[in-house]
Amino acid sequence: MRQLHVVDLGRMRYGDALAEQQRLIDDHKSGAGVDTLLFVEHPHVVTIGRNGKEHNVLASENVLTRTGIEFYETDRGGDVTYHGPGQLVGYPILDLREWKRDVRAYFRSVEQSLIDAMATLGVRAERLPQPGYEGVWVNGAKIAAIGIHISRWITSHGFALNVETDLNYFKYIVPCGLTRPVCSLRSVDCRATWQEVQHAIADAFANTFQYELVMAQQELQIR
Repeated sequence: MRQLHVVDLGRMRYGDALAEQQRLIDDHKSGAGVDTLLFVEHPHVVTIGRNGKEHNVLASENVLTRTGIEFYETDRGGDVTYHGPGQLVGYPILDLREWKRDVRAYFRSVEQSLIDAMATLGVRAERLPQPGYEGVWVNGAKIAAIGIHISRWITSHGFALNVETDLNYFKYIVPCGLTRPVCSLRSVDCRATWQEVQHAIADAFANTFQYELVMAQQELQIR
């Protein structure tokens, strides 16, 4: 069975996590890579995808700077999103040649993994059928955003799940270009620990993509 290495980077600035993703991507493209799921928690940052609309960033550059929010343009899909403390971000760096060479199937499988993980934690999450409403939703509010990039069938970027995020920071953007509410595990009365959330997601990924899990480099962090 294929192995999925799970690595918790702890709290790391967005640019540093991008560099770590690129290192793993380069390893894959050289034939020396291993499929890896990176977990990370970012300081405050707003990112915009390659098809994003700048007017969905509601705050000026000066306001973002004064508030301590970094800003990055990225090559992922999707529009504008926010990352910050209390949000669990996952970056799967996978070689889809060993699974399915199907971008849509991969996106939907990431979505399903998060839905299955939420079920394990006692939260009924779902996908919405309307185009443009990709991601994971709970009671009409978005709990997880997904934005991916695939190059030569190597994946990067990934998902952001609001665990105990301060949702007030979403006021600086139109999340994913949608004027719909956002929520977090805490706001829907899920008290799962950071470690329990990580393990639920890792287990769901392993089940969906048929991996054996390997907890690499360091244990998943306890908060």
